[in-house]
Amino acid sequence: MDELLQLLRQDGHTIAYRKTTGLATGPGVLWLSGFKSDMAGTKAAALADWARQAKRTYTRFDYFGHGQSSGDFRDGTVSRWLDDALAVIDRVTQARQVLVGSSMGGWIAVLAALRRPERVAGLLLIAPAADFTEELIWQRLNEDARRQVMEKGEWLRPSDYDPDPYPITRTLIEDGRKHLILGGPIAVHCPVRMLHGMADPDVPWTHGMRLVERIASPDVVVQLVKHGDHRLSGLDDISRLTRTLEELIAAAV
Repeated sequence: MDELLQLLRQDGHTIAYRKTTGLATGPGVLWLSGFKSDMAGTKAAALADWARQAKRTYTRFDYFGHGQSSGDFRDGTVSRWLDDALAVIDRVTQARQVLVGSSMGGWIAVLAALRRPERVAGLLLIAPAADFTEELIWQRLNEDARRQVMEKGEWLRPSDYDPDPYPITRTLIEDGRKHLILGGPIAVHCPVRMLHGMADPDVPWTHGMRLVERIASPDVVVQLVKHGDHRLSGLDDISRLTRTLEELIAAAV
């Protein structure tokens, strides 16, 4: 069963989610999408198919302003999207979870693990974009774009994945600075796996390595895909993803 459901937040907004309930013992799996992505994406949907076959409980959802959830994307922040993830962990899932985070979802997954360590059994990070608002957006902007962000409140960023540009708001940049984690040790102690394409034009694989190097857990395994892009959503990539997830679940039990 994977029907569309809605989680009502205290402010009246709703988080759209889908949940497959399985009989397999051990942790459930929670999918965390990337920036401007949603739970209907290739990897998220492929994991739903895998979960049904593996009889594994699996949850996926859309952040505020994404997909089928309510809210305006322009009003979204890292704080809000992290709070959405924590609400799903607290109110939708049971028992411990393996968090599978793609791109921005990798950053959200680590932040969630820091706040709910007792509920997180493991992390599978796909091209994790930790601190992306600062290091992968703000630090790459030219002076004109920075001026638009600060004076007009937003800059429209062209996208290779969408015909319409993405609004990068001053609120997003300033809020992101509250959640930066690459400046020191990261007190995550569960098993961690990372998949990263070495041909990723959006989040360099060296950026992902900076993250896993700072994670305290001794059980961290990295797989680099030499010609892999940012999405890692081809057939071979999906097979690698599910194999890695199965191995991580076994390590997390």
